Amino acid sequence: MLNSFLAQYQAFLPNLNPQQVAALEGHLDLLERWNRTINLTAIKTREEAISKHLGESLFLAAHLPAGALNICDLGSGGGFPGIPAAIARPDCAFTLVESDVRKGVFLREASRKLPNVQVLTQRFEMVEGEFDWLISRAVALSKVSGGPICRSAAFLGSVELDSKKRTQAGQFGWETTPIPWNVMSFLSLGKRFT
Repeated sequence: MLNSFLAQYQAFLPNLNPQQVAALEGHLDLLERWNRTINLTAIKTREEAISKHLGESLFLAAHLPAGALNICDLGSGGGFPGIPAAIARPDCAFTLVESDVRKGVFLREASRKLPNVQVLTQRFEMVEGEFDWLISRAVALSKVSGGPICRSAAFLGSVELDSKKRTQAGQFGWETTPIPWNVMSFLSLGKRFT
């Protein structure tokens, strides 16, 4: 199922080797098992998880610039978009930030074989430092204030971001790209105002 999705949308996704595809399948398997006891995602079918979670995360990864980047994933939950992006971009360092302790435990288990991933189980506002990119999926950036300094941002969701409010979202000028296979979702790419 994953291979057919990747083949169908190959033009929009990063090139993946067989080991990366196997790692993505492994993440989905682990997500399905853990989701039975911990609410990691409302999506229950593998087909929808591939299209919505994994595919959109890979679409985001394909839009990140080339080169080694330091990336912060806000509200990682079930590992999206951070884990698929980390699998697709082993040249980048990913910090997954999740305030829910049980989800943090899942993220540590899911990223155990990914040397380019670290997990922080704390509120985003408490994270210090600087990142090249802030990435997130379906987190209300309009309600987030504070946190580390991020030069650019990529957000997956179905709401329009407002650059005018003094929040995390308001620190960036946004350009929106629709997700080719899902008319209800888009990728917003943001550049920090200077």
